[in-house]
Amino acid sequence: MPSTRDLRRRIISIRGTAQITRAMQMVASSKMRKAQEAAILARPFARLLYEIQRKVTTRPVDFQDPLMEVRDVQRRAVILVAADKGLCGALNTNVLRLASEFDPATTVFITAGRKAAQFVAVTRRKLVAEFAYGDAPTYGEARAIAATAQDMFLSGEVDRVHLVATRFINTLKQEPTSVEILPIGALKGLRSLAVEEAERFAVDRSECLFEPSPQAIISAFLPRWLTIFVYLVLLNAKASEQSARMVSMKNATEAAESLIDELKLEYNRLRQGNITKELLEIAGGQAE
Repeated sequence: MPSTRDLRRRIISIRGTAQITRAMQMVASSKMRKAQEAAILARPFARLLYEIQRKVTTRPVDFQDPLMEVRDVQRRAVILVAADKGLCGALNTNVLRLASEFDPATTVFITAGRKAAQFVAVTRRKLVAEFAYGDAPTYGEARAIAATAQDMFLSGEVDRVHLVATRFINTLKQEPTSVEILPIGALKGLRSLAVEEAERFAVDRSECLFEPSPQAIISAFLPRWLTIFVYLVLLNAKASEQSARMVSMKNATEAAESLIDELKLEYNRLRQGNITKELLEIAGGQAE
C-alpha cells in the first residue's frame, strides 16, 4: 500500500504533466485556428479547380500531354504526407498504415514531414526525396514536391504517382486518404468529391474555345494544377495535425486532472486513517 509521501510525489508529478499538456493544448489551439481557416477557405477553390481540370481534360479536342499518359504499371511513387511530431493521437498511425499497403518492391516514396521519413526508414522502403513543410505551408514547398513527382513520371521512372495524406473534415475527425494524381485524370480515391460529379464532367461535351490552342492551354494548366493540388493537401494535413494534437492534449489534461482527484481522495483517506490510528493509540495509552 502506498504511503502518504508516495501519493504526494505522484500528485506533484502528475500535476506537472498536466501543466505541460495544458500548455501544449493552448499552443495547438492557437495554431489550429489558423490552419483550419486556411484549409476551409481553400475548399471552394479546390472544388472549382477540379471542375476546370475535368472539363478541360475530357473535352473532345485534339491534344496530347505527357502528364495524362496512361501506362502499364511497373513502378509507383507515393507522396507520403505526415506530421513532423507526435502527440496527435492516431493521426500519424492511420496515414502510415494506409501507406504500408503499397508493395515495397515496386514502390518508391517521396516524403513530407519527419514522421513520414521515419516510417520509410524503419520499414526499409526506398526513399527518393525528403521534404519539410512548416506550420503555414507555402506554395513553394508544394511546388518542390510536385516537381519531383512530375519529373519522375515524365522520365519514366514511375508509371503512377499516388498521394497519401490526411484530409481535414472537422476538429474531431480527420480521414487518411490515398489519391492517384498522375497520370492526371479523375483523381481516383478522392472522397471529397462524389463519383457522380466526375462522371458528369466526363460526359459534358459542350463546345469550348481554347486560345491560342488546346495544346498550349492544357500544357500550361496541368503542371500548375498538380502543384496547387499538392498545396491544398498540405493545408489539409497541417489543419488535421493541429486539430488532432489539440484534442489529444485536451484529453491528456483531463485524464491527468481526473487521476489527481483520485489520488487526492486516496491520500486524504490514508491520512485520515493514520490520524485515527494515532488517536486510538493515544487513547489506549491513557487508558493503561
